[in-house]
Formats: sequence, C-alpha cells, structure tokens
Amino acid sequence: MITAPTSAATGRDAAAWRAADLERDTARWTLHFDDAERADLLQVLRSAHRPGQPLLTYRRTDFPFGAASLARIRRAVDEAQHGLGVALIKGFPREGLAPDEFELLTWAVGLHFGVARPQDRMTRYINRVQDVGTVYRSPTGRGYSSNAELDFHVDGADVVLLSCYNQAPVGGDSMCASAIAAWRQLRAERPDLAEVLRDPLPFSRQGEQAEGLSPFRLMPVYGELGDDVFCMWVRNRVEQGEKLPGAPRITALQREAMDLLDAIVRRPDFMYSMRLAPGDLQVLSNFTALHSRTQFQDAEEPDKKRLLFRLWLATPDSPRLPAGWNGFYESIEPGVVRGGAYGQHYDDACRRFDAEQAHAMGMALGPRFSD
Repeated sequence: MITAPTSAATGRDAAAWRAADLERDTARWTLHFDDAERADLLQVLRSAHRPGQPLLTYRRTDFPFGAASLARIRRAVDEAQHGLGVALIKGFPREGLAPDEFELLTWAVGLHFGVARPQDRMTRYINRVQDVGTVYRSPTGRGYSSNAELDFHVDGADVVLLSCYNQAPVGGDSMCASAIAAWRQLRAERPDLAEVLRDPLPFSRQGEQAEGLSPFRLMPVYGELGDDVFCMWVRNRVEQGEKLPGAPRITALQREAMDLLDAIVRRPDFMYSMRLAPGDLQVLSNFTALHSRTQFQDAEEPDKKRLLFRLWLATPDSPRLPAGWNGFYESIEPGVVRGGAYGQHYDDACRRFDAEQAHAMGMALGPRFSD
C-alpha cells in the first residue's frame, strides 16, 4: 500500500501528492499578490504597453517588476518545478484591464522565468483558451479552443502558466492529479500494466507539424532517470495517433493500461478540483502533474465569455530528461530551450525572439537551432 506524502515532503516525494495533501496544505501552493505587488505589476505593464506591438518584440528589460512581485512568482514557479508540481497565485491584476493588456501581463511574467514556446499550427507563443467551436476528439482537435471536458494530460514544455481573465458561468473547473502518485498506484495494483506504459505509443501532432516532420511521435507515457519519474500523457493524441499511416496500433494490453491510468487519476483521493477565478494564475509542471477541465457553458455576452491565456515555458532550471525523450522535447539536457509545437509559421521573428530570450535567460538553444 502506498503511503501519502506529508506536507513537508520534497522533490519527487512532494510531487506524489494525493488530493488530501493539497487540501491540507493550501498555504504551501496557494499564494496571494498583495496590494503593493499588484500596483507594481500594473504600473510596469502600463509603462511598457504599446498597442499593436507584437508580443515577440517585447523583452524582459521592458518589464522591470519589483523584487517582491518577482519573488512571489518565483516561489510559485519553484513549487511547480521542484515541489508539488502545482501552484496558484491569486490577485493577478485583472480589473480595468482589456484582454490584450492582461495577455501582455501574462507574457511579461513569462519573460522573467523562461523562454516561451510555440503551441500550435499557427506558431502562436501564447494562446487564448476559449471556445471557438473546435471538435476536441478529431484529427486536428485541440482542447483549448473547445468547451469540451478534457482528458487528463500534460502540455508541451517544462511548465505551463494559465491566467484567468473570465470564467464560465457554468463548468470549466480545473482538475489536476499527481502523475507520480498515479504511477506508484499503477505499480502497486498492476505492475504488469505499469511496465507497458514504459513502451512507446504514437502521439499525434494533430496536423500541426512543420513540413517534413512525421505526423506522430513515439513516446512512452512514463520514463525514469535515477529516482525521478516523468510523465507524458495526452490520451486524445494517442487515440488519434494510432489512426495515422505508419503508426503502430494500440494493443489490448496498452489500452488496458491507459484505461487504468485514466481511472486512477479521476479517483476522488487522487483528483483535486479548483475553480479558477478572474485574476488567478496557475502554474503546473508538465512532467509530474496531469491537468484537465470540466465541460462548460459560456456566457451569452461576448465580453463575459470564458477566456484564459496559456503560456508554455522552457525554463533555465529544468531537469535532465530520460533517454529517448528528445523525440518530443528535442533535447534531454537541462536548462535548454526545448519543447513546443513549432507549427507552420516559424519565421525569422520567432528565431530572433528565441535566440535573444535564451541569451537573456542564460540558456542554450536546442538542436533545432543548429540546423
């Protein structure tokens, strides 16, 4: 039987939490901007904002946030990367900001903590999480542009930041589960199925790949490096991936393992639910924390529809990854610009941003940049 970690746990033991652990120790992972920090963030944002200026042309030096504000965010990012795998900051400035200003503030935070990564076919470096009618379970479906309930999954970079501008009147609740606790439970209940999830599965690129790349990538769901466990799980991409030409079909045993993993993370003692409110900033590890969202019904008024902003970051203190994980992340080396979905519009402006932001963060560029 697996023993739940205490609130004082660190490293991968901390990341193996159960829902009761988060409930018991909210002070560890739920932070609050105070009035002075909010004023600092707003003042810097308004001084730097240039309507119409492309996000990729802003630099970290354009946003000289105060030490206290940055320390608050640093604590959340550290908790996500090196602790529980999940953190939440409440009180991110929202009132009086237009969506584009709130988006820029989210982007500005990212400039201080890593190198943003492109996310889709259009090579967008920050995405609006809003319902535009996308069919989630389709060959090109993406959950962020639908109102569907999502599978538990990770995103495509070291960490993901999600800032809430508007919440839906009904549904849209955020759910998360520890991928590490789920792994330990899998090994306890069905070690044979846990072993199956170490073998590669076909993850679809959802039709967003750059020219010349395969439409799917072979990746295991779980990998290990020393005592550390890493997870890569997006069920919808595997279900779509096996349908692609040249992709291996999912075996009955693999499907049984996938089903058990999905069942474990939805058990009440593993799944933690939270409702993001306007002005919440969620930070998650994409190696140790799985996340999801309930289906939602949107508001009728356009200015009140559910809207969040999603930012993927490669971080300077990222971990080394297991051998073979460069198939998705391009590099397994720590502190390297890696991850993302380059899409079909990766151009000189993108290359310039990546190179200059990597230099500002003291990070090396991944293999793609040496082609």
